[in-house]
Amino acid sequence: MANLIASSLSFSYGEESVLKDISLEIKPGTLTALVGPNGAGKSTLLRLLQGQSLPHKGKIFLDKIPVMQIRHRIALMPQRSSINWNFPITVEKLVALGQVNAANKSCCDVEASLQRVGLSALAKKRLDALSGGQQQRALLAKTLTQNASVFLLDEPCAALDPPSRAQFLLIVRQLAEAGLTVVVSSHDWGQALNAYDKVITLDQTILAHGTPEEVRSKLESISSMGNHCCG
Repeated sequence: MANLIASSLSFSYGEESVLKDISLEIKPGTLTALVGPNGAGKSTLLRLLQGQSLPHKGKIFLDKIPVMQIRHRIALMPQRSSINWNFPITVEKLVALGQVNAANKSCCDVEASLQRVGLSALAKKRLDALSGGQQQRALLAKTLTQNASVFLLDEPCAALDPPSRAQFLLIVRQLAEAGLTVVVSSHDWGQALNAYDKVITLDQTILAHGTPEEVRSKLESISSMGNHCCG
């Protein structure tokens, strides 16, 4: 397993600056929350870390290798709203799509991913027959079939009810305990951050990075933060 390191990243859409001077290090085997309000640049940062977009300034490395050379080791799970859940395919066929760019494809990988997220019994179900929580787990299973070592999840808990959210966080916690690196983009704040090992607060630039307790302490001391990190 390897560290994911970003150094002095900046990114703009035209003349609109989205991210400024982002530097961070995410270690393997950790579950990290990327927290910030809408428009903070969370999704943009995840795309940069995965190599889908190129920073205008700065560099990103995994195991001292530029990310663009080893993108297959970093998987990005998109927001649930980006998926057409009425598309007439089954859960297992959705999950198999995660192998499109994989060098070695195996039905065992699909089965193992479904089992890992607790959806083996629903493999033949159509997507539109699933609950919101089940759909999120199916999307995670699709991401897991990429056999990456770093997983970047873009707001996976959005619109989930508390039980589904707790179940999803339990699954990603198990991934981290297995030595994988997991980053979860989130609007969580307060005691909800205790589910994570590390927290990165973002609002175009990094406001704080550390344990949940360290981050809460630092931001509570900055009166100008107001409601920015409460999502």
